[in-house]
Amino acid sequence: MKKIFFFILTIGVVPGAFGQRALFPDVLDLRADPPEGKRIEQNVFSDMGAWHAYALPLQPKDYGAFTGPLVMDMNGRWLSDAVSRLAVAVNGQQRDFAGAKAEIHYFPGMLEQSFVWKDISVRQQLIFVSGRESLLHTQIRNHSTNPVQLRVAYSGRVKGMEVKNTGLEGQRFSITWPATDSTYADSLGYAAVWKASLRPGATFDQTQRHSFAPDGHHPNNQYDFNTELKKNAARWNGYLSRYFAGTKRLSNDEKRLAVKGIVTLMTNWRSASRDILHDGVFPSVNYQGFYGVWSWDSWKQAAGIATFFPRLAKNNIRSMFDYQDEYGMIADCIYADKSENNWRDTKPPLAAWGVWEVFRASKDTAFVREMWPKLVRYHEWWYKHRDHDNNGLCEYGSTDGTRIAAAWESGMDNAVRFDSAVMLKNNAAAWSLNQESVDLNAYLYAEKVYLARLGAVAGERNHFTEAALELKRLIGDRFYDAPAGYFRDRMLGAPKHVPVDGPEGWIPLWAGIATPAQAAAVKSKMEDAKKFNARVPLPTLSIDHPAFDPEDGYWRGPVWLDQFAFGTEGLRRYGYRKLAAVLETKLLTGAEGLLADQPIYENYHPLSGKGLNARNFSWSAAHLLMILKNK
Repeated sequence: MKKIFFFILTIGVVPGAFGQRALFPDVLDLRADPPEGKRIEQNVFSDMGAWHAYALPLQPKDYGAFTGPLVMDMNGRWLSDAVSRLAVAVNGQQRDFAGAKAEIHYFPGMLEQSFVWKDISVRQQLIFVSGRESLLHTQIRNHSTNPVQLRVAYSGRVKGMEVKNTGLEGQRFSITWPATDSTYADSLGYAAVWKASLRPGATFDQTQRHSFAPDGHHPNNQYDFNTELKKNAARWNGYLSRYFAGTKRLSNDEKRLAVKGIVTLMTNWRSASRDILHDGVFPSVNYQGFYGVWSWDSWKQAAGIATFFPRLAKNNIRSMFDYQDEYGMIADCIYADKSENNWRDTKPPLAAWGVWEVFRASKDTAFVREMWPKLVRYHEWWYKHRDHDNNGLCEYGSTDGTRIAAAWESGMDNAVRFDSAVMLKNNAAAWSLNQESVDLNAYLYAEKVYLARLGAVAGERNHFTEAALELKRLIGDRFYDAPAGYFRDRMLGAPKHVPVDGPEGWIPLWAGIATPAQAAAVKSKMEDAKKFNARVPLPTLSIDHPAFDPEDGYWRGPVWLDQFAFGTEGLRRYGYRKLAAVLETKLLTGAEGLLADQPIYENYHPLSGKGLNARNFSWSAAHLLMILKNK
């Protein structure tokens, strides 16, 4: 028993192999029965921008196999329940993995299964080595005092794939393995077999290379697994060390949440492929409609990713600006098939903020100089195409004249405040809502502030500081509803404000526009349990509004973590640090599964804490990383 116990310990915590990441096993529960087809809600593991992913087995009958892969392109589907399933026989006797001492874990950057019997032990490890390739390594060790005869077999489904002595080949997925002693296949699957005589203390080692290439271009690389494992551990330990540098007050649960945020973003990372020209981050690997890269998602993701991996943060921003049009517009979203890109609208202007956050983390002045002219063109685009009456205050709108695309442009697709808005034509390819939105103009004010800072870094003289001061005056005059004590939208030509209270009302605090008296009034609503201070605070619609409907409302009541974070940052900006900390604690403890091994959701029910909509959502993870930095 002592030998077995020591072996299990060395698998889990040897510092040279794992280092810091050994402290964070299973921050996300990846165990599940094998899914089928396009049911992709299962938590999965991917890395390095790969377009395929795996999960851990739940049932003992599936031990010895990693679930999947899930393969992705314009949508996702499970290629197999287990494309590589291990079977081991010792001296002619088949071993039952369910009867072994089993350890099955998800470490940041690696899946691992280990099985121990009295005479032998088996360890399987799966890591990614590129944006197309993963390695599955198997090690079998003889712990007995006698030689043993091994029969090692891997089997799986092979529909649409050709089986060869050194692997499987398909149009976009392939497996490469060492030459076999025997290989066979039929219409149901394949088996590849290796035989070996193992002396006492010796090991049998084998590495398979799995490759999925959505663009059809398979790499032909050779890898040494031990070398790659060391690189993998160093890379992941580097991510964690960079993030945790300077954080001193996080609890163990909060540290695990931070790591869960990091692995969520890394699993949603997709490398450049086909019409996606730079690496980007999907909103969620678990929702078919999110297999692309979105603009304001990218700005927020970049701000969070910059806390541990600035290079990816920069490319995430570049991926959207690769498609900036001749007028300066940024598309709502882009896909691996650019014919599907959505040019009907853009998204709220937070790009300069995202670039500034990346610069703060990386100090990369070359990146700022690269982005500067693109950011200026995008900023100027808003005033040329989304200011219907040319009064210096912009409206959300669309390129096709449809109201639904204009609502999408706000990012708050079905927000109650837009229920009475109609479309107005600005020019041949630009329409606006007949409603000036306080959040849009507050974002534009913040962009001017950040553009002024970025211009100084880039060595570019600019007028954005002066322009920001003028816009600040206009916003205060136009959008603050003094009787209500809140910032609200205004219809063009209407004498009164739109009588709806949502997160748009605290964005002026985040941007630094509000006067101290205005901030105090907004703060009083944010801390009011009848308005916004719910179990999970700061929902997207005041609790007392008749249309409040978190379960089915999307932007009519759920708590979105980006708007939550803007709210608490705004409170801190005006000195309400204690309230901000209280609200953040309520979020972390009240939102379902945040401090457990459950996925980070797109949004949360403010009253019950239930996770809503897409799982493993990128901008939620990014903002959690920023929120935890406030500790």
